[in-house]
Amino acid sequence: MKKFLAIAVIFGIYQNWYGISDFFSGTPDTVTAGGGVVLYATQWCGYCQKTRELFATHNIQYVEYDIERSKQAHREYRKLGGRGVPVVNVNGTIIHGYSPERILAAVQPN
Repeated sequence: MKKFLAIAVIFGIYQNWYGISDFFSGTPDTVTAGGGVVLYATQWCGYCQKTRELFATHNIQYVEYDIERSKQAHREYRKLGGRGVPVVNVNGTIIHGYSPERILAAVQPN
């Protein structure tokens, strides 16, 4: 029974490693900075590409982080509640998924 419990605990730690490491490392600066437009994306995501095209069409300057190639970007993405891509952070306003109306409203407030 003790071996089973130990294996379950190790498996739980493995499955939640990013959350555990975030607990000890604190919130990344780019999440709390709230400045500019940040895109959390992957290379293969079609909606991420549409988001890039939206930014290009409207001349929106942004910084992109690939959540599959950067552990730090993945941690930030998880802090923002990321469960799918794209995730856009516009000056602290978090937009999950491709939503041109919400992205443009956040970038160009009236």
